[in-house]
Amino acid sequence: MSGQPSSLRAAAATGDSRPTVRDAVLDLLRSFGMTTIFGNPGSTELALFLDFPDDFSYQLGLHEAVVVGMADGYAQATRKAAFVNLHSAAGVGNAMGAIFTAHKNATPLVISAGQQARSILPYDPFLSSSDPTHLAMPYVKYSVEPARAEDVPQAIARAYYMATQAPCGPVLVSIPSDDWNRRCDYLRPRTVSTAAAPQADILAQVADMLDRCERPAFVVGTGVDRDGAWDETLQLAEKHNARVWIAPMSARCGFPGDHPLFAGYLAAERAKIVGALGGHDAILVLGAPAFTYHIEGEGPHLPAGARLAQIIDDPAIAAWAPEGTALVCGVRAGVSALLRATTPPKRPAPPLRQKAPRAEPSTPMSVAYLLQTLDEVRAPDTVIVEEAPSARPVMHRYMPIYRSETFYTMASGGLGYGLPASVGVALGMPGKRIIGLVGDGSSMYSIQALWNAVQLQLPITFIIINNQRYAALQEFAHTFGFKPGDHLQGSELPGLDFIALAKGHGCEALRVEDPAQLAGTLKSALQSKGPILVEVRVA
Repeated sequence: MSGQPSSLRAAAATGDSRPTVRDAVLDLLRSFGMTTIFGNPGSTELALFLDFPDDFSYQLGLHEAVVVGMADGYAQATRKAAFVNLHSAAGVGNAMGAIFTAHKNATPLVISAGQQARSILPYDPFLSSSDPTHLAMPYVKYSVEPARAEDVPQAIARAYYMATQAPCGPVLVSIPSDDWNRRCDYLRPRTVSTAAAPQADILAQVADMLDRCERPAFVVGTGVDRDGAWDETLQLAEKHNARVWIAPMSARCGFPGDHPLFAGYLAAERAKIVGALGGHDAILVLGAPAFTYHIEGEGPHLPAGARLAQIIDDPAIAAWAPEGTALVCGVRAGVSALLRATTPPKRPAPPLRQKAPRAEPSTPMSVAYLLQTLDEVRAPDTVIVEEAPSARPVMHRYMPIYRSETFYTMASGGLGYGLPASVGVALGMPGKRIIGLVGDGSSMYSIQALWNAVQLQLPITFIIINNQRYAALQEFAHTFGFKPGDHLQGSELPGLDFIALAKGHGCEALRVEDPAQLAGTLKSALQSKGPILVEVRVA
């Protein structure tokens, strides 16, 4: 018996041949294809890792926000749920910003959280979570601490099914430390549908709106690429000769940026949305809210005379839209149904989007010159993971997204996503070149993710856009009455040495300040076999 796993030795001693909760859960995770565990373990989780199976891999993050950010990127890249293991209240608390981002990203994550042993919970023990089911609320779809150890596999299964049902999102299961070695029965996985079909009469209304209009516009959001509806959306736009905008604050790109029908990106401001969509009499929003706003606004939500229809997989988003017809279903299913249901008249092609003026080299470099050069030297199928808020409007003009599943960012507005998500996306897309395009301020929320990239030797080119400040905050300050030249407290970031930070994590690093050296440096960095960081000093 000395060669047997400890769980089997314990079973022999007690006469109970049933598996432990640990073995039943691992068997269930295996059946779900979740054999990669992202975590940062604490004392209450150690029993899960006893006799850790060879067909599982454990991805250690050096902070819980890094753990969840990696899992978020991995789940999006693989189109599957990812399994996360966090430490009781302290670990979940550290991860809350990243959990909020996963919630906004609609990323399916099954999060297990440690808890102290049941026998001492009445005594408020050290490292316990006093209210584990509410700690992550409202940013998880489901949260539970099972009533009995035997119920843990069922709770994990329910959490998995809920995480993967549209709209997807994170879930949390709190597991007392002594549950893992208790006896239970194996749980067989079930088949549970994850998408909803369009309602026929509402679909007919949307189709009629499209067929009868003269100047249609599409607003394409995160849900298009997330639901694999890129090709169908392109076909529908071409069928109707519709101008296509990317929705405000979209975390994915759902339409090729070099297509003649592509009109650009909508700002998260009511008046600017109405202005951009002016002249269109029918607006179809696909996989996005209608609309996401960032600042206060007044007046109409739509241009005069325009009708609105929306296809969204989230009934909550459909419910709060101020106007229009909402079709709640899978985005791909809805767009595919519209392709079959519409017979539009022949319409003239809409005007082409005006090209941005060419950026010229300067010292210090402009962000436009950096992104223009990066676009010229990268392959079209390179995957961009972006978290550079102040550079994003410039990116929209100078670095188009050409293909499906090649752009990821966070939908939450919270910082710390870009570096760990780059690692997760690289893990989920083996062999793909990943570019982590991150601002200097954003990178400092999860700089530890460089260590993961080095340990795994992933082909990631991290580009740090260093303007030595929280530029997005300074640029936003005018909405609160700040005038040019006014000093904004807490927005300057002098003295950060990203070369030293990268090398301290074992990552090769370069700095570029001369625009004449930019193209060559980027070309070389995009050929690296392992991770490399390029810090670019910009104006």
